Amino acid sequence: MSDVPAGERIAKRIARAGVCSRRDAERLIAEGKVAVNGKVLASPALNVGPDDWIVVNGQPLPAAEPTRLFRFHKPRGVLTSARDPEGRPTIYDRLPPELPRLVPVGRLDIGSEGLLLLTNDGELKRKLELPSTGWTRRYRARVHRLPEPDQLARLLAGITIDGITYGPIQVTIDREQGDNTWIMVSLKEGKNREVRRVMEHIGHPVSRLIRVAYGPFQLGQLPRGEVEEVNPRVVREQLGGGAPKPVRRDRTRRA
Repeated sequence: MSDVPAGERIAKRIARAGVCSRRDAERLIAEGKVAVNGKVLASPALNVGPDDWIVVNGQPLPAAEPTRLFRFHKPRGVLTSARDPEGRPTIYDRLPPELPRLVPVGRLDIGSEGLLLLTNDGELKRKLELPSTGWTRRYRARVHRLPEPDQLARLLAGITIDGITYGPIQVTIDREQGDNTWIMVSLKEGKNREVRRVMEHIGHPVSRLIRVAYGPFQLGQLPRGEVEEVNPRVVREQLGGGAPKPVRRDRTRRA
């Protein structure tokens, strides 16, 4: 018997199958690339049940798999992208081929490193990326020179740069190292290149950036370039029971 609930929105069903995020599923529907029971959809305003036949991009929609979440230690010089027209390495070049199709939760730019969460559930990806989820992203950064207390107070109050408003950013000093300073940065929004932009704006450009935590999930001692599955029980606990029933733990590593 299928575990797909009756009356589930079509975009959510596609996301749960791990094909893409719900937003991308809605885009595919608008482009006429989704059909249900032989009829091409023009709107995502449709509920589907376990017996409906769904085709996306000409391929039958796979059965929804139990949600899985992985921690990946992304190295510098690797893109958080499926492919790159310039031929630069991507995270998928570093992941073991036996893993299911995974999508990143948030992004790290090519020059950044550290914790990147990966999931097979597009709906979970969307949930974890929403600012309303309230999870704090924490980074360890090396910046030029020692920031002044009044500069850090500006960031804690929120700051607007080139018309983009950034919410409160907490910065604490870790240690000085010659002309550089290591700082710890905590924020909730995670806008594109947020840490780099705000620190450069106050005169302390970032020369190294490492994400050490995303909400309750920590980078810990996971070696660079390796991936490890989060215990499904832990995922359920952290999401308040929102994840599907547990699956066998599969710890996969690759240097």
